[in-house]
Amino acid sequence: MSLPPEKASELKQIIHQQLLKMDVHGRIREVLAETIREELAPEHQQLSTEDLIKALRQRGIIDDVMKELKFVTDVNEKERTSPPKPSTHFVDREPPVLKKTNIDPTRRYLYLQVLGGKAFLEHLQEPEPLPGQICSTFTLCLHFRNQRFRSKPVPCACEPDFHDGFLLEVHKDSLGDGSKMVDAATMLSICDPVHMVLIKTDTFGETTLVASHFLEWRSVLAAENGITNIAVELLGVGTESKVSVGVLNIRLEMYPQLNKTLSPEVTNTQFALEHQKTAEKERLFLVYAKQWWREYLQIRPAHNIRLVKIFAQDENGVNHPVCSYIRPLRAGRLLDTPRQAARFVSVLGYERAPVIGGGGGKQEQWCSLLAFLCRNKGDCEDHANLLCSLLLGFGLEAFVCVGTKAKGVPHTWVMTCGTDGTITFWESLTGHRYIHRPINPDDPPLVEQPKPLYPYRTIGCIFNHQKFFGNCQPSDAVEVCVFDLHDESKWKPMSGEAIKSVCSPGTTSSVLPFPPLCASTIDPAVTSNEIELQLRILVSEHRKDLGLSTVWDDHLSYLLSPALAAYELERTTGISAGNEEFQDAVRRAVPDGHTFKGFPIHFVYRNARRAFATCLRSPFCEEVICCRGDQVRLAVRVRVFTYPESACAVWIMFACKYRSVL
Repeated sequence: MSLPPEKASELKQIIHQQLLKMDVHGRIREVLAETIREELAPEHQQLSTEDLIKALRQRGIIDDVMKELKFVTDVNEKERTSPPKPSTHFVDREPPVLKKTNIDPTRRYLYLQVLGGKAFLEHLQEPEPLPGQICSTFTLCLHFRNQRFRSKPVPCACEPDFHDGFLLEVHKDSLGDGSKMVDAATMLSICDPVHMVLIKTDTFGETTLVASHFLEWRSVLAAENGITNIAVELLGVGTESKVSVGVLNIRLEMYPQLNKTLSPEVTNTQFALEHQKTAEKERLFLVYAKQWWREYLQIRPAHNIRLVKIFAQDENGVNHPVCSYIRPLRAGRLLDTPRQAARFVSVLGYERAPVIGGGGGKQEQWCSLLAFLCRNKGDCEDHANLLCSLLLGFGLEAFVCVGTKAKGVPHTWVMTCGTDGTITFWESLTGHRYIHRPINPDDPPLVEQPKPLYPYRTIGCIFNHQKFFGNCQPSDAVEVCVFDLHDESKWKPMSGEAIKSVCSPGTTSSVLPFPPLCASTIDPAVTSNEIELQLRILVSEHRKDLGLSTVWDDHLSYLLSPALAAYELERTTGISAGNEEFQDAVRRAVPDGHTFKGFPIHFVYRNARRAFATCLRSPFCEEVICCRGDQVRLAVRVRVFTYPESACAVWIMFACKYRSVL
């Protein structure tokens, strides 16, 4: 690294001033005299530079100098003199400047520090990562009272090197209370836990949910000086929910310091009362649910085999009423329409809950929203719950439907009821919408019946955050179902009061917290360029292995952009537009006597090598990539469309043009 002359002289001046300030010259003279006196024999009166440096290092003088040397850069000056933004082919790799957070002295904050981890025994044999080497990482995600935080990724190890601090604001949600300085007694009534989710990201970018923990932070209110250190044992998820995966060392501190702390007896009594109250509400709801189920079975014995789901297990193996997994969720400015919300949910990855061993049984696991969003993938229930919550946030009457698809496979999807009685099914995994028109089995054979386009076969129950209905029609086939929810002979309702007692926010400490959505951190232009360049290299190498040369046509590549934009627009809105212009542009770009072939494909991940391997499995795509002929010109275009939570839809189009030789 070379510095301009003026910078070098400025740096020398800073160092010289610092050395004078610390009287380093005097200290060096003392060390020199001491070294000559103590360590050199009378016959050796010569002292090398190495000996002197060694003596200075042993006495810690060099370390002192390095600690004292602080180079402070004026952030504003840097912003004023920064060069213009680079073109989108390149990423600005400069690390962000950390700016101090302004603390409002009229509000209470909880400062949560994660000071390393230990006993992550699964990574006991993990080798030390070499500098610059890509390795698996741990990331800790936090949610507390509508605030979200994410730690820096650290390499997976038996003792992961977490060193992060998070400033969590503790205040009332209601308007006006936020500006009051809350005391310890008031904060004791805030029962929201700090939800911590640990995610592992492997070298291919695949994420795994390692642990999900609800931290009770209020013990700090009874701690001396308002500071407490705790070791948090993290348990696994799903089938491993009783197995320890590791321990995090956490330090909790209140800002500003509390004038008066509570006694441990007071906090423990509060926790016991809350636990007792929650347990009683859950017991009463369970008694009611059992009674409701008995009545439901008495209507028709065949109801016993219908998919009526009242409780579901979360990632920690804890049972919750299904209604508690739904809550009206507003996306702020991140999503504009219900259809855009459906598109966003569909580009979150689909992965069935992992199960150890064979047998083909489906592992039951409905994830909390934070675990689903941080992992960026989940099962069909997670997608349906999120989509239903978003549609409720957009003011629609939405329900999650539990039933089956073809071959009796259990499935969940979303349904909305229009004010005119229109029933619309939303498939959360694809974003597709279907209008439901029931078949009347009593109609004469000659009456033409609507053909259902949706893949759903049976429906057992529907629910949202306030209502639960069990299907008690003679047949549970979706195509003959009538969705008149006010008719109790068709849909048996649960008591709204009973649902509210255990599913409303703030009623019990067991209600799952709902985090807000976060904006995407992905730069679509940069990411599109990176994937496109990687695909060009992969295509060229693949053709080289086949003994074929590769000539790229940049103009043709650019002409593919409108098609990719039109495909995404169609997926989001259901409206196809701009196809005529695209076809006209391609006809102009392909000379007479030449043939054009194109192959578009869609992914929800950004791994170019994995996408290319998938493309080659398609005979149509292979025909384009491995094209032989006269004057072959290849084109590839990548367009990344970003959504909240760094979810993205990646569209790739391969194309070629060549002279037709008969």
